[in-house]
Amino acid sequence: MKAQLEELIGKISSGCMPPEDIARIADEAAQAYADPQAFLHANPDINYDDSFPIPLGEWVVVGSLPDTVLFQADSYDALFQQVVDSFGPEVSFVLKPKQLVKVEALKALNRIQVQLASLSPETAGYVLVDFSEPLDDDLQAVLVYRNDLERVLALAVEIGIYAAPAYEALKAAQAED
Repeated sequence: MKAQLEELIGKISSGCMPPEDIARIADEAAQAYADPQAFLHANPDINYDDSFPIPLGEWVVVGSLPDTVLFQADSYDALFQQVVDSFGPEVSFVLKPKQLVKVEALKALNRIQVQLASLSPETAGYVLVDFSEPLDDDLQAVLVYRNDLERVLALAVEIGIYAAPAYEALKAAQAED
């Protein structure tokens, strides 16, 4: 499982994290998945209990990702602002977070996805992917190169972490209503 976790974290970090951090998080998460009680005993400073809706290993992954990799917010404009900030000032975005403030969720996500698809042409752009179960915020996502999307989704299934392209997931959810 450690190798799968390492590959997943590497792909969702899109080059934002050094290999040693990826390896450390994967190792800790693999230990937490394998023996949660032993992991908690060895790490008494960890604030986790059985009431959390995700397994300890997944919680370790999510809690260890920097805010340049895992984006958490209660609105799409705030989420997109975090995405913009993660790229730094050298990358310019046509879409501005304030343009998403009063926009219906599906339209906002579509606009975000169109903007992200235009970045990094060598990897076919980025896809905003809902990742894990949001604990404190309504939205929780990572960016994945479109070229890596299929593998990321397969790894997430193998490991047991929820991951789905955000736009398609919301579109499907609204179609069910």
